Formats: sequence, structure tokens, C-alpha cells
Amino acid sequence: MSELKGNKILIAPVAYVRSPFQEKFGIPRQAGLVDDAVGEVVFVPPFDDAGMLDGLEGFSHVWLLFRFSACADRGWRPRVRPPRLGGNREVGVWASRSPFRPNGLGLSAVRLLDVVTRPRPLLRVGGIDLLDGTPVVDVKPYLPYADAIADAAGGFADAAPPAGLAVRFASLAENRLAGRDDADALRRLITGVLALDPRPAYRQIADGNRVYGMHLCGLDVRWAVDDDGVEVCDLAPVADD
Repeated sequence: MSELKGNKILIAPVAYVRSPFQEKFGIPRQAGLVDDAVGEVVFVPPFDDAGMLDGLEGFSHVWLLFRFSACADRGWRPRVRPPRLGGNREVGVWASRSPFRPNGLGLSAVRLLDVVTRPRPLLRVGGIDLLDGTPVVDVKPYLPYADAIADAAGGFADAAPPAGLAVRFASLAENRLAGRDDADALRRLITGVLALDPRPAYRQIADGNRVYGMHLCGLDVRWAVDDDGVEVCDLAPVADD
């Protein structure tokens, strides 16, 4: 639902995202890079009408138009430094997918796993690249004949970043996984995220003495990078604030 006030358009969220990513650090930099990143798009009144989802089950992917809510209070920038250029070369914001945009809007094409109508309308989606709690302002079906352009050029990001790091789990992390019902899925998710090396571009060297952390699926995932790849050191429950 949008409303025009003067020269401003006010847009209301139609849904919010439930995501395994509970902080910005560690989120894949595009959708579809980590298939095991599964989340939900949960619709809110008055858009929680199951009839609005009728016919969507025939599509394999959907577009999510969303708001970069975590960056909303930090303004926008006319020039930015994309991670794909090492974080040390500037381009115009329109040549990037930076969250620091004039209207703070983003677009993600995600895999549609399930259309749920009861007890509450929601979509289960895979390959998600969104922070938990992200507001969604529109959902559109992905149309292969119109949205997949075979001869399109990707500029400085012409191919997906390689999942170049081997990931292993230390004994403490293995013990944390043992006995969990979701151990296999959690292992795949952590491996997929860390193989892409979520560190800032200027830190992407072996620095095994530095331990990084990110909040994922309610866990504080601690990890380090050495000459052999990534070692997951620990998976501790996130402490309550």
C-alpha cells in the first residue's frame, strides 16, 4: 500500500523476512549464492490474504523488493566502493547494488520452495541474502523469458564470486553440532556462507590469529582463516541481551 504525500511516496511493508542471518556480517552478497540459506516471507495485515498467493505455486522463483532497513538511518552516497572491486575503487551508486541508495530499496531473486496458506500466509524461499526482519514491499513472479537475458553483460561483476575456501569444523564445533536435529542443514549453511569468504575485501588473506564471529540461526559462529581455508572454531548459543 503506497500513499502520495506532496512529492513523497510512502510505502508500507507487505511482509517481513525470517532469515538465518541475524546480523549484516556474513550475509551472501547476492541471492542464490548459498542454496541452503532458507528463509520465510511472512505477510502482514491486510496483505495476509491467502487469495493473494493464488497461482504463485507454478513459479520456481520470485522477486522480493525490499528495504535495506538496517542502513536506513545512514543515508545514501553518490559513489560507493563495491566489494567485487576489492573495496578500493569507487563507482557511481547506480552501477552498484550498494544498500546506501537514495530510497534504500533492494531486489532479490530467490527460489520459491513452498507457498503456505495456513495457518498464516507465507512463502518459504531458498538462496536468501536478507537480514532477519527485513521489510518486503512487493513480491513478483520471476519470468524466465523476460528476466533471464542470455547475452546480458555484467560489467565488473560478470560472474558469480567463487566459493574458494575449504571449510572444516574444529572438535568443539563438531561437538556443538552433535545431536542437533538440524545438524546437517546447519553444517551445509555454515559451509556455504564461509566458503564465499564474507570478510571485507581488504582482509581476505590468511590471518589465522584473528577470530571472526557472526550470528547465524541463533548461534554465535566463531571462525578463522589460515593457509588451509576456514576453521569453524565454535558454535555457541547467542547470549540473551
